[in-house]
Amino acid sequence: RYAGGPDDTVEALEERTPEEVKAWVGAMMDMYAAYRYVEGRDLPNIPFNTSSPEFNAWRAIRPRSMDPAREPGAVPLGRYDGSGGPPTFGGYPLALTMEDLVAAEVDVAILGAPLNMGSSWRDSGSQATTDLRLYGRYMGGSDQYAMINSSRELNIVDYGDVAIDNDSTERSMQHVREVVREIASTGTIPFIVGGDHSLEYPNVAALADVYGKERVSVIHFDSHYDAWWGGDSHLIHHGYPVYRLINEGHVRGADYIQVGLRSGGLDKTAFEWMREIGMRYHNMAEVEVRGWDAVIERVLAEATEEDRKLHISFDIDVLDPAFTPGTGTPVPGGLNMREAIEIVRRLCAESNVVGFDLVELHPALDPTYKTTFNSVHIIKACLTGLAMNKKGLTAVHYLSPLTSEHAVDDYYGDQQEYLERTKAEEEGEKNNAEDE
Repeated sequence: RYAGGPDDTVEALEERTPEEVKAWVGAMMDMYAAYRYVEGRDLPNIPFNTSSPEFNAWRAIRPRSMDPAREPGAVPLGRYDGSGGPPTFGGYPLALTMEDLVAAEVDVAILGAPLNMGSSWRDSGSQATTDLRLYGRYMGGSDQYAMINSSRELNIVDYGDVAIDNDSTERSMQHVREVVREIASTGTIPFIVGGDHSLEYPNVAALADVYGKERVSVIHFDSHYDAWWGGDSHLIHHGYPVYRLINEGHVRGADYIQVGLRSGGLDKTAFEWMREIGMRYHNMAEVEVRGWDAVIERVLAEATEEDRKLHISFDIDVLDPAFTPGTGTPVPGGLNMREAIEIVRRLCAESNVVGFDLVELHPALDPTYKTTFNSVHIIKACLTGLAMNKKGLTAVHYLSPLTSEHAVDDYYGDQQEYLERTKAEEEGEKNNAEDE
């Protein structure tokens, strides 16, 4: 099987005779012809037994009249203060319905999506929701950069796991979209925990359903660009969601921002396509040239243009495998945890985030558990940022003066100016919050 690009083809033909070139090209064209769909031979659609009385049993909602009567709202599950019950994300209370979200005035609903059938290599994600709940206690506590506790500032719930049809990726995606749309329609921010990156399609499409097509922007953290529009026969695939969302008009190409790209599959054609549609991309090569501090400011400037409604899609393989070995398609040379925590926290504090997903976590590939542990801290970084945003701490790169300066001496020569500036920022933000 030969699958090279134009440069590889030229190199392969340079030293061949005309007869050899003709034979080589003929064989290659025959091979590519064999790739194509042939009507009458190939299955065009997935067959379903639509006459089955249990066709939708996997996703049917049990009538609430069958449950013990209760008032709508979030339900704590712990026997003790924060523990002693079934594990939930962050130990947060459970919500099951839209009415629960509205009654509890929920800010963030964390939804598990244990779907791994869109992964092309090494199963990714069906265990992730369970492991993240087990390690979820690390989502709580004060963030030392901003000195804010998201669990106290935000109303956060575990919205359970979305039902998955383990025989059909297509039907599962349809239902994920419905549930994410259900959450977003109440004004709650959906946090989707996967699962493989094919989930980006229903997650973002659901937000477009609520806020309007071409009204939502996406920051895509990934080592891959996930727009392999010519390379796979499946429309639902973890390497395809970006192209499909753009092609179907849910998101404009100019409203996509890629961060952390470095995979070997990105060729000249891919970069030319991204430029053609106006997509902003930030490869690790740009980090090499400009430095991370400059790149993060550029990304934040793009994310806050025109008060964008922003969805953050975080594939953990954007991180270097030293920090996240438990993922299906790791690529060396990625972000470290300090860099990732900073940009996620700042995006969630300084921009208008309406959705977030974390995907491609595969706990079984990492017996050290650090991939799960670090994934929890990425989620915590966004929750911290959202809490900062709600409290009005939206100044550029806000850091608490309590933790960023011990104030015993004036070592840096600007202590008084620094403390006065941060105090003024906090007072101004407090006044703004009170006015609202």
